[in-house]
Amino acid sequence: MFLALREMRHSKARYSLIIVIMLLVSFLVLFVTGLARGLAYANISAVENMPANYYAVQKDADHAFRRSQLNETELSAARSIAGEQNAAPLAVQMSTITADKADVKADVTFFAVDMNGMLAPKVTQGTEITNETQGSVVADSKLKESGVTIGSTIKDQASGLTFKVAGFVDDNSYSHTPVVYINTLDWKAMRQGFGQSGQDAEAVPYNVIALKIDSAQASDITEKLGNVEVITQKQAIASIPGYSAEQNSLLMMIVFLFVIAAFVLAVFFYVITIQKTSQFGILKAMGTKMSYLAWSVVGQVLILSVASLAVSLLLTFGMNMGLPDSMPFQLEGQTILLTCVLFVGMSLLGSLISVARVARVDALEAIGRAGA
Repeated sequence: MFLALREMRHSKARYSLIIVIMLLVSFLVLFVTGLARGLAYANISAVENMPANYYAVQKDADHAFRRSQLNETELSAARSIAGEQNAAPLAVQMSTITADKADVKADVTFFAVDMNGMLAPKVTQGTEITNETQGSVVADSKLKESGVTIGSTIKDQASGLTFKVAGFVDDNSYSHTPVVYINTLDWKAMRQGFGQSGQDAEAVPYNVIALKIDSAQASDITEKLGNVEVITQKQAIASIPGYSAEQNSLLMMIVFLFVIAAFVLAVFFYVITIQKTSQFGILKAMGTKMSYLAWSVVGQVLILSVASLAVSLLLTFGMNMGLPDSMPFQLEGQTILLTCVLFVGMSLLGSLISVARVARVDALEAIGRAGA
């Protein structure tokens, strides 16, 4: 490490250029990672924040909530195994609304839930609604951007029903649309507005059953209900429209950024190593161990990558503070740690090419070249 630090102090301009390049690459990696996580959270936060760990859906629904149709029979059977409070019905309906004091339309997703069950929304502003309240909803706070406030009247364009906004919740989005929570009473009225009245409206009241159970209970429910499949929360999230395609594209970008970062750093240090061939040869002739020389090369990469990551993290957090609220960006501690470890790992992996070059340096040949 002494050799690495001394060389970096001697060639400040060269290593400053390298650290700037590493800084830009690491900043880009962190920013794209935060953007990917932010987009994912804006897509799935309503499901991700639910206390359920399993979901019962119709077998032929392909894990998609909106394709599934379940009734009271399946709900009762699920509750007989999971318990009354650990099985909650959920109905999902995407729609478009208008507000009485807003000039714009907004796409939303209606979630019909039992307001006494585990899926009841946690209101952060305004008042809660009950199962007996008619014509009131609790909406995601992102609707404020469309001019919706507490007390606003919103109209569902599909069913023609109007609702009064009683309160707001935070971080409840589904397929990039704000979630609007209604009770089962208003859900039945909405279904009648869709033309599903009478017995049909009662026969198929829900799309999915949210469950808080273990794997053994999940198997029991699957066996007891032949037309029902119990899926994990991860499977449910992956089936949200657009989620997998969006995340796979961003993941490919992030992977390529890591590969490019490793390639660029490997080329830079390989060129520097070639320029120092005679010096490495002299050191070998003096009896310097290969392990010491290898550690000096790896140590330089480690110092530069950690320093560039520290600065890029500060830049990323600074930019995040200046980003508009409408831009989805999220970097959690676990994501930051994983990204930093991968970046340092890829940098060290690229440095192995330089180490291999140092190992092949012949002392006599290098000294002869230096003397010439």
